Formats: sequence, C-alpha cells, structure tokens
Amino acid sequence: MKPAFFIKEAMRSISRNAIPSFAAMASVLVTVLVLGVFIPVVQATTGAANEVRGRVLVDVYLKKDATQTDIARVQALLRDKVAHVGKVAFVSKAQAYAQEKKRNPEAYQLLGANPLPDTFRVTPDTPDNVLKLRDALAPAGVAGGRTPVDASIEQVKNRKDETTKILTATRVVKLAMGGLAILLIVASVLLISNTIRLSLFSRRREVEVMKLVGATDSFIRWPFVIEGVVLGALGGVAAVALLGVGKIALLDPLSADFALIAAPQTIGFGLLAVVLLVASVGVSAAGSSISLRKFLRV
Repeated sequence: MKPAFFIKEAMRSISRNAIPSFAAMASVLVTVLVLGVFIPVVQATTGAANEVRGRVLVDVYLKKDATQTDIARVQALLRDKVAHVGKVAFVSKAQAYAQEKKRNPEAYQLLGANPLPDTFRVTPDTPDNVLKLRDALAPAGVAGGRTPVDASIEQVKNRKDETTKILTATRVVKLAMGGLAILLIVASVLLISNTIRLSLFSRRREVEVMKLVGATDSFIRWPFVIEGVVLGALGGVAAVALLGVGKIALLDPLSADFALIAAPQTIGFGLLAVVLLVASVGVSAAGSSISLRKFLRV
C-alpha cells in the first residue's frame, strides 16, 4: 500500500473526528508550551547554582616571613602533590593590600605596615571536594587542631559555614529542578498518550470492523500513527509560534533593562524550537502506537 493512502486516511480521520483531534492537538500545544518555558528556566537555575558553587575556595595563607623559595615550593606542592586541586591563584601581600585598601580606604590609611600575608586561593576540582581539599592541606591532628602540610603555611581556611550553606542550597536547587523536569516529562507523556487514547476510543468500532474483515495490524496502525504525527506537529508548531511571540514581545524588551533576564546562558531559541518539535512529534507518534495496542486485540 502506498504512503499516500495512509496519509489520506489520516487526514480524513482528523476531519471526521474534529473534537478528539483538536483535544489531542491542544494537549500537545499546552505540554510543549510548558516545556518551552521550563527548559530555559531549569538551565538558568542550574547555571546560577553552578556559578555559585564555582566560587567555593580554600585560602592558603603563608607566614609573613615566607620567601620566594617558600612560595615556589608551596605552589609546586599545590600543583603536583595535593589531591582535589582544580585551579591555583597566587595573591601577593601587596596585591591583597591594594584590594582591601580600595574596598575600605579609611581603615587601611591608618596602618603603617601591610598586615596581610601572601595567599594562594585554591579552587577544588569539584565544589563537593572542598572539605577534602582542606583536609589534604591541613590534616586534623589527634587533639583536634590542624597542621599544614608545609612549614611555610600559616593557616588553611575555607569559610566552613559559608561553604556548607552554599553546597547545601545549590544541591537542593539542582535536585529540585531535576526532579521537576522528570515529573514534567512523565506527566507530558501520560497526558498526550491518554488524550490520544480517548481519541482512539471514539473510533474503537471502526478498528474492530477493520480487524474482523482481515486488515493487518500495520495497515490499521499507520493511519493512526500518521495522525498522531500530524497532530503533534501542529500542536508543536503552534506552541513554538506562541513562544516566539512571547520572546519577541515580552522577553527581548525586558532583557535590555533587567540583567537578571539577560545574564543566564540558556539554549538558543532556534535549537529549542527544533527540540520541542521533535519531542512533540515523537511523543505523539509513540502515544498513538502504544494506545492503539488495546484496540488491536479483537
């Protein structure tokens, strides 16, 4: 049988069953609209959480009498011998003094000498390893104190309370966004599948008659699958068009005035449109095929 026949039958079925077809298309449209808004929101939220996590540091303060040889030795130690080290940035006492004086000039202009030490700001390979990095640089002793791994190191600090709050808060955000994304995808699949199943239920007699006169399962299934693809494509195109109008009319004008909207790096609208169209067509076709199995058992 030629593909044109199945396409013609699918179009005829859509026109004859306008209300169920419209319900299926509207279901796809609403689902794709929600996904189209939710995907960038998840990306922006996760990106912000990762950016905050990337600011977690371990500060390695050197002793005031540390020489250039001591600084080079500690830098080599951090680079080659300590686990969980990502990036190492050296801040000299002069640089630290200039930065702090710029922030609070009134307090620092009264000082006769520079009280700040040379410092290495160490970024862990992953934010979750910040406490392991701290322990590697200054292992805990039996009495509870910490002894740095090099004699030139005065103190190792990681702002424990702040670090713990950052890691906990961002982990909750990422898990919540991931959980919501999974729930939305599952709900979308079930919603579209059930809507298409209702559409098929209204034509169950037609399927039963076709089975009784000897039609094969594939002969019956293809028009319904094509119908699902067409309805999914129509719903997806309508949703993408509405998202495009919303972006041009609302989001783009606001992004020029609000840095919070312009800053997040999210998926481009063109790629998002392709993803949403493929998802709407694929889920609708799969929903049609899965939902039809019950009605093919005659």
